[in-house]
Amino acid sequence: MRKTIAFLLTLCLTAPLWAQARIPLLDRMAGHRVTCHYVYSLSRDEEPFKEITSGTLVAEGNAFRLDGLGMEMYSNGTSRWSVDPEGKEVVVEKVGENDLLANPAQILASYRQYMHRIRVLSSSKNALTFTFRLDEDAVARIALSQVVFADEGGMADFTLDEKALSKEGYVITDLR
Repeated sequence: MRKTIAFLLTLCLTAPLWAQARIPLLDRMAGHRVTCHYVYSLSRDEEPFKEITSGTLVAEGNAFRLDGLGMEMYSNGTSRWSVDPEGKEVVVEKVGENDLLANPAQILASYRQYMHRIRVLSSSKNALTFTFRLDEDAVARIALSQVVFADEGGMADFTLDEKALSKEGYVITDLR
């Protein structure tokens, strides 16, 4: 009898953890190209969240294309191109496997390994809002809406042709 009570007590205490063991919308992303609107907000030291950026995100696996606040960012999962079309400048950087801030697709594609840092605030079949603990002091809130799934399209859309941009007068700074 005590074993049964202990088991039921354990089950009740860990049920909230099981409930968040999967995020259905993110599970659907595997094997798809996802397009959505995003809002990225940040809170430090438990201050209210402040919006940092918003725009459009296209993600496929660990690759992404992000447009927001007049900037464009492309990443094929190994390199990232930050483009300022108005200033005609491009910064190219290497993306590390654990570079979560610089690669939002990494969080989305591999979310299960980061579940201990994620708290789902709301979820539906085409929207998701969650917080992601960045470190001891900082928490990001990411809101995805108008999520659309399509067949994978390959990495060409996530890689920038630097030679074509240099012909257009762009200044390219390669930090790889």
